[in-house]
Amino acid sequence: MRSKESMSAAPITLKNAACNGDWKTRVSFLVMGFGNLMHRRIVKGLIYLCAEVGFIWFLIANGLHCIFMLPSLGGKAQQKVWNEAKGIYEYTAGDNSLLILLYGVASVAIIILFALFWASSVKSSYKAQYQQEHNKHISTFTEDVRDLFDRNLHKLLMPLPLAGIFAFTLLPLVFMICMAFTNYSKEGDHLILFDWVGLKNFSTVLNSSGTIGQTFWSVLGWTLVWAVAATFLNYILGMILAIVINRKDTRFKAFWRFCFVLSIAIPQFVSLLIMRTMLQPGGAVNVLLQNAGLISSPLPFFTDATWSRLTVIIINLWVGIPFTLLQVTGILQNIPKELYEAAKVDGASSVVIFFKITLPYMLFVTTPYLIMTFTGNINNFNVIYLLSGGDPTPVGYTAGKTDLLVTWLYKLTVDQQYYNLASVIGILTFVVMMVVSLITYRRSGSYNNEEAFQ
Repeated sequence: MRSKESMSAAPITLKNAACNGDWKTRVSFLVMGFGNLMHRRIVKGLIYLCAEVGFIWFLIANGLHCIFMLPSLGGKAQQKVWNEAKGIYEYTAGDNSLLILLYGVASVAIIILFALFWASSVKSSYKAQYQQEHNKHISTFTEDVRDLFDRNLHKLLMPLPLAGIFAFTLLPLVFMICMAFTNYSKEGDHLILFDWVGLKNFSTVLNSSGTIGQTFWSVLGWTLVWAVAATFLNYILGMILAIVINRKDTRFKAFWRFCFVLSIAIPQFVSLLIMRTMLQPGGAVNVLLQNAGLISSPLPFFTDATWSRLTVIIINLWVGIPFTLLQVTGILQNIPKELYEAAKVDGASSVVIFFKITLPYMLFVTTPYLIMTFTGNINNFNVIYLLSGGDPTPVGYTAGKTDLLVTWLYKLTVDQQYYNLASVIGILTFVVMMVVSLITYRRSGSYNNEEAFQ
């Protein structure tokens, strides 16, 4: 046993509890709350003990069964049995692999949460021992509760949002990732019973010789082209528009900003649906052009691949430029005027001033915004789905020429029920965004030269 002087410097950790704990603390490794009960922290000890009893009951009732079923995902199919007494066929309940996977993942999550609660119990017992051995006051349950509204306020406020993130973000994410390693799809009657297939789905998606693989690489290429075009065209054109409005010679600045920002007040999906209607073969745009004698047949806005891609990019400019205008106007007004005055004294033209002063300054400040916008455009479901619906779609293919990875994922799940392949697409989409975002940000001036413009 270490001396009290050396123990006083030791932090309250599981390792120190195992090495320096007395018999009460060590029993707490098996019986949660035992140390607290022995140190007369009755309420806290009972809470830990009840949590352990509830966890053991959960394991016996369902938990162990759910975990043991995870490796196989079930194999008992629904059976049709003739009932002699009733003279009818009855169906016996079979296994449902989807529920087995869901309950298995939830059971593993509960075990992880219990492990954290168990560690808290052991450290609480060790803390009580530490306070007793150093003749310190052992806080009561009432004092602990009162402390939650003072020094430990974060322990009171954080559990609920963390539980929400865990239940509605992490668990569905883990469930989706697990689905990528199964054959859960409409093929082969795998919607009720399915099995683990390892990396087969990843091989199917990444293999460029197959139909799915060819579609993936085509959609990935267009997704990156779309994200780059949608991000930087909106950014550059929005910046130029903001510069023009922000010029000293421009009159009625507030009015011009109001005109461009007015489109933001209209819900985006309404604007997109109206534009889609106007650009149909019998829509307003084609009818007006034909009546004016400018075209002899309707323009193929959404029936030709090239026209469709250009159309969604151009309409996205109309939707996105006002947001960029708002974003950069404030930054433009804070660029030091002395830089512009010094450049004009040196004889620099407006173009040189833009590329040497305005653009570098803007890129430095707005690099995180650009990265966020780029990742948002990779997942820009609304513009693509509401405008073109991913069309035109070649016969026999699961994705259209304007489909992004996110809209293709939607079609694979909702329309075609290829849940396993959709999960793979979701994982690969995340990998693409993570790699591009991290590499871009770590190479930017915002990260490497943080003090440059301060």
